[in-house]
Formats: sequence, C-alpha cells, structure tokens
Amino acid sequence: MAATLFSDEPFEVDSPNVVYTDDEITSTYSYQTTLVEGTKVMPRSQTLTFKTARKVPKTGMMLVGWGGNNGTTVTAGIIANQQGMSWPTKNGTKTANYFGSLCMASTLRLGADACGNSVYVPFRNMVPMVHPNDLVVGGWDISGMNLGDAMRRSRVLDITLQDQLYPHLAKLKPLPSIYFPEFIAANQSDRADNCLKGSKAAQMEQIRKDIRDFKAANGLDKVVVLWTANTERFASVEEGVNDTAEALLAAIERGEPEISPSTIFAVASILEGCSYINGSPQNTFVPGVVELAFEKEVFIGGDDFKSGQTKMKSVMVDFLVSAGIKPVSIVSYNHLGNNDGKNLSAPQQFRSKEISKSNVVDDMVASNRLLYDEDEHPDHVVVIKYVPYVADSKRALDEYTSEIFMGGVNTISMHNTCEDSLLATPLIFDLVLIAELAERVQIKREGSAKFERLHPVLSVLSYMLKAPLVPPGTPVINALFAQRQCLANFMRACVGLPAESHMMLEHKLVGEIEERQHARENGEPAAKRART
Repeated sequence: MAATLFSDEPFEVDSPNVVYTDDEITSTYSYQTTLVEGTKVMPRSQTLTFKTARKVPKTGMMLVGWGGNNGTTVTAGIIANQQGMSWPTKNGTKTANYFGSLCMASTLRLGADACGNSVYVPFRNMVPMVHPNDLVVGGWDISGMNLGDAMRRSRVLDITLQDQLYPHLAKLKPLPSIYFPEFIAANQSDRADNCLKGSKAAQMEQIRKDIRDFKAANGLDKVVVLWTANTERFASVEEGVNDTAEALLAAIERGEPEISPSTIFAVASILEGCSYINGSPQNTFVPGVVELAFEKEVFIGGDDFKSGQTKMKSVMVDFLVSAGIKPVSIVSYNHLGNNDGKNLSAPQQFRSKEISKSNVVDDMVASNRLLYDEDEHPDHVVVIKYVPYVADSKRALDEYTSEIFMGGVNTISMHNTCEDSLLATPLIFDLVLIAELAERVQIKREGSAKFERLHPVLSVLSYMLKAPLVPPGTPVINALFAQRQCLANFMRACVGLPAESHMMLEHKLVGEIEERQHARENGEPAAKRART
C-alpha cells in the first residue's frame, strides 16, 4: 500500500524548464485554460516565464490598530515563538507555535516518489519566504496604552503566558493614529487618547514619515502595512472626491469629510511604495485608491479577515452546491465581547460587516443554474450581538437549510467557540508573507519583451479574506478550496511544477499499478522504478 511521506528538506526542481541562480529562480510554465464561446469549447495553452527573487528581504510589518486584540496577539506570538516559550495550563504544557497559518502550519502535495508514495512539504518550503520570527513589528493605535497592558486588556492569551510576555510588550507603545469619530462607533471615544492632530493632509504626511522612520530605524528592506483596527462605516463614493486618484489626493488636501482614516493610511502606504492590506470590511479601497495603486505599481489587498464562521460557510456552501443540494436558507448568529464586538454594536459599522459576510456564497450559487434560477438566491441573514462577558471568546451559530431529493429538506446546524484573535492572527502573518513574496515575482507572457508584476489588486490573498478585492472586471472567487489551490498552484508555477490535477492516474490504471507492485516485490531500485 502506498504511504504518505513528509519532507521538511529544501528541494530543487530538476528540469530543463527551471534555472536556479544565486539571485533568482526562473521557470518556463505552460498555463492551460479553456475558452468557451457558445457551444464551442477550445483548450488554450500559454507559455509564461516566472522569475522569483531568492533573497528574502528584511521585512517590517506595521499594523494600524497595533494595541488591539489582533495587534497585541501578533506581537506576543512572534516573541513567544522567537524565544520558544512554553506555559502550563490545566490541559498540560503548551508551546508556542504558528498553528492556523497556511504558510507556517500547512502542507501541500509536491508529488510522488518512485513507489507511488505521496510526498508533502510545508507551504513555506515551495519558494523562499519571510519567516514570521524575522518580522519587525510596529504600528499605530488611537489608544496610547503600552502593548503589555493592552495584551492584558484583550484577555486572549493564557495568564501564565501573559506573565512571561509582559516585560517584553510593556516596552512597546503605538504611534499616534488617525481618529475621525464620524467613521467609528461613538463607544470608542474613551480609547482615543493617542490621536494625530492637524488637517487630513498633515496627518497623511505624518503617517508617511512614520513609515520612513520605522524603515530606517530598523534597517528594513521593505514594509507591509496592514489595517487591523476598528471597522469603519462605509464611505460615500463621490464624484470629484474619491472616484479617481487625482481627485482623491486633492480631496485629502481639502480635508473632504468622506475621506476615511483607512483610506488615508492606504494612500500614505501607496505613496511610500508599501503594500497595504485591509483586514476590516469597510470600503477603504474606493476607486481613487485602486487607481493610485495601479499608477504607483503598489499592491493592495482586502477586505476583512476570513477567520472562522465565514471560512466555514465558504466550505459548507461549496460542498452543498457541488453535491447538487440546494441551500435555501443560511442564517448566521454571532456574539462576542471584545472591542470589535463593541464597535460593531453601532448600526453603521455593523452594516459594513454584514456586507462583507453576505456576498460570500454568490459565486457558488451562480455556478449551478440547475439548482437556482438566474435571479434566485438563498435567504442569507447575519446577526452580531455584543456580550461583554465572553470577551474575545466568540460564539458562532449557523443553520443551513437545503432542499434535497423529491421535496425533502435537510438542515445542518453547527456551533463554534474560539478566541477570535487566535484565528485572525495567523491570517495576518499569511497576508504579509504572501504579499511580500508577490513583490519578488515577475511574469513574462509569451511574445512579450518584458517581465511584469501581478496586478496591483492582489487577488491571490483571497483565501484569507471575506470579501476578496479583485481587479476590475474579473470574477470574485469565494470557494475556499479553489482559493487555496490557486495559491498552491501559483507557488508551483514559480518553480516550474505543473498544477496539481488530483487525477492520480498512476494509481488508477491497471498496467501502472501492476508495474509498481512488481517493482516493489522484486526490490528494484527507486531510479529504475522511476524510469518505468
């Protein structure tokens, strides 16, 4: 019987289509697609050349909302892993890890050995990547509390671990941040003691200076900026204000009221050449920001971390619709007691979250018109309630009601309890690590004379985000397994490996199976079996 093998060793691809130098990996890749025009279906093949820089740069991560639950947990997690911390709990001794991170705690199938054994490798080993332990962390927060006290306030980590971390975190204090009360819930005003002053233009210039100073002070090659602060209300998209890059820059100078803090952070990051990721559901990326990112060739990604309930929804609905089962009602209920829940108790901020959660099933429903008419859609309701007592321990309840064979009804209910930040924090690492990697990848199309970068709207980050931002005119993919396979195949292409088809015909054809079995029984060496 074929086994499953694991390898944590570095590897190189032995192929005439892959060239390794000290500086880069260059691969020639055949990209297979299928074009459909009416009833005519045409396979297409395009030759692409991938070039990936091998040197991993010294990278900084600046968090907007550094003193919040996610920001303190990110920083605590890095320190705990750097120092190999362990701590006693009622369930035994625990040790620092990066569980929940696709890059750090997940594997993908590299291929099979000569005996047919599947070989799995860590995601992080496919191409050179930054290790979270090497990230330099800084950021901003409207609360000036040091990170040690902010960690205790968040009530996320075990107290014995907090005691070990406190001396390290108490030395860290967020930079003053942007606070426009009209964009977040009024109940956040008591935290706002560390805020920038002056015009919107002056505050943006200060953010730009903060990025430059942080980069210089830490000897960094690059910085990635990520928003993990409060959910804002949606900003109105207005002609002459935020609809074009030129209008947006002028509107910031004028101090227009519909320019949000998150949009100012995004513009400042883009002007400093730093990738910017939005981990909350508001519409930070108004058309003017997208246009500016395109002009400056800087990556942006968003929106809203996909950590628990929504990730499960993108799995469940994909399973049901793919199985020919028709979901007709999807109801999600949450209650939580952290500051995110407090902020979301305000109607305008909740509306931003509701929008990001509600569209997650659209592409899966549209994929099966045998089940749904053109304008038909499941009833989809999302409820969020603030319950201070449960703190960061979020409770999520979901009910999926579906129509099945011959008028039958199937209902699936599930309950999930977890510290919200312990699911979200690993996504922050993945978003930063993959965004940084994307900055080192260039692709040349067949017939083109030059290499180009990926589109500034970095849709390969979709696996980690509830409402994936995609380039204008391109489809939104929410199905979780498709998103993950996109990332896996993107990394395979960087090293000249074909996309994983999962056909595994070598285990399904009689002749192949018999030849492998014969080779095993006769003890033939692996090299000979591989040639066979």
